[in-house]
Amino acid sequence: MESNFVDYVKILCRSGKGGKGSMHLRHVKYNPNGGPDGGDGGKGGSIYLRGNHNYWTLLHLKYERHIFAEHGGNGGRDKCHGTDGKDIYIDVPCGTVCYNAETGKYVCDVTYDGQEVLLLKGGRGGLGNFQFRTATNQAPRYAQPGEPMQEMTVILELKLLADVGLVGFPNAGKSTLVSALSNAKPKIANYPFTTMEPSLGIVGYRDRKSFVMADIPGIIEGAAEGKGLGLRFLRHIERNSLLLFMVPGDTDDIKREYEILLNELRKFNPELTDKHRVLAVTKSDLLDEELIEMLKETLPDDLPVVFISAVTGSGLDELKDVLWEEMNAESNKLAAITTTESIAHRDKDMTSFQAEMADEGEDEDIEFVDDIEDIEDLEDFEYEEDND
Repeated sequence: MESNFVDYVKILCRSGKGGKGSMHLRHVKYNPNGGPDGGDGGKGGSIYLRGNHNYWTLLHLKYERHIFAEHGGNGGRDKCHGTDGKDIYIDVPCGTVCYNAETGKYVCDVTYDGQEVLLLKGGRGGLGNFQFRTATNQAPRYAQPGEPMQEMTVILELKLLADVGLVGFPNAGKSTLVSALSNAKPKIANYPFTTMEPSLGIVGYRDRKSFVMADIPGIIEGAAEGKGLGLRFLRHIERNSLLLFMVPGDTDDIKREYEILLNELRKFNPELTDKHRVLAVTKSDLLDEELIEMLKETLPDDLPVVFISAVTGSGLDELKDVLWEEMNAESNKLAAITTTESIAHRDKDMTSFQAEMADEGEDEDIEFVDDIEDIEDLEDFEYEEDND
């Protein structure tokens, strides 16, 4: 069964071209030399991205391969202005980042509901010959063509907005923790890669406070080289202010497994390692107190460590206290300001893009559809004359 979670789309966008101005000389009965009265052309439609909190994925755009705005209408006689092309608004979920599909350059970011970002500007309409009349040139026989349209193939990429991102190997207990701390119902089973798509859970805290936790599919050693599900889902924790590493307590070497996870993040994006981190040792109900004390001596000293069991509930309150304290630490807030946006807004690495798009079924080339009308030449203009 195909998943409804879509976080990658590739779309050809094209704004509208401006209408050409009219070159018209008024010549009617009783007024044979009425002078110029050519109207201006209309403005071409622009394309905007608009944040919409009613959308959670990019599924509604998956099969919309071309988005074209309307062209502006041509000017007419009697100083008639051409019609303006209708603007197009592309509704996207909050947290969507737009890239140029050809160069991988960052274009824009939509982070809150109702935010409107101009993606492609419509061409301005050309001036009619009425605008060029002067005392020394009372019958100008020229008009402006409209400005051409803008065209760009874009990648829309969803990066979930959350406070805490979970990082761990398959079967580390990430989905179990999210289900224990929130009302989210992720799929839970005793086999690797049970989680195939990211999910969010709202975790309640004291005094009616809360924070958002993001669960992503598990990564394995060598994920940066494409093993397992790769690192394609790690972009969903790029905006998180805090990373929660999860390692099962029955692991042979907890510190080594943590370092493997950290190294995979470093390969994906070195800036991710600048975020604050917390280590949760899961399935601690399988350990006795003596073994826990022995393990604490072997764990890393540069980050908080909490022993938890999502099944029995032990350590969960302590974990929430540690997460809340780390999230609201002044050093973490300063780091979030300086690093989070730079991570999310970095240019896209196009070397791995083709493989990611192939996974999404978006690897087909977009067919460029030409307009029926050719773009007017700059010297092309309209000459009309009435003999009413």
